[in-house]
Amino acid sequence: MNELKTRVAYLHGLSAGLDISAESKEGKLLQGIIEILDEFADSVDSLEEAQEQMEEYLDSIDEDLLHLEDEIYESDDMCACGDEFIEVDCKGCGETVCFDAAIVDDDDIIEVTCPNCDKVVYINNDTHQTADEQEILIGKVSADAKHTDEDI
Repeated sequence: MNELKTRVAYLHGLSAGLDISAESKEGKLLQGIIEILDEFADSVDSLEEAQEQMEEYLDSIDEDLLHLEDEIYESDDMCACGDEFIEVDCKGCGETVCFDAAIVDDDDIIEVTCPNCDKVVYINNDTHQTADEQEILIGKVSADAKHTDEDI
């Protein structure tokens, strides 16, 4: 910001060297413009200082919040939903949807929808499949079940 103050001081010196009378109309106008420019330079300088202080303050708040989040969530390895909940990623919007684990064992068919895009992310039917992707079971196939790789 010192550059702006330096340039205003240069203009002030230049106007003094022009030998324009301070009593003339042109002299009064030129002196008024230079004074206003000087006030603007002071104002911009104080705004820059306030902006720097605000940035430092926000950075400290951001660091404090990061430490607080680390303490609350302890680690990223844990499910964000907790132990009694199941976490499913929505194929539509990518949002992580958490729902009660008891829904899996419920006798009624329940569809779980994403609160963000209203797309079905889980259906608790007999096969326990997500709505968008069929579950592929790997294991032994009985002798009477003749499936090819194309059937799966």
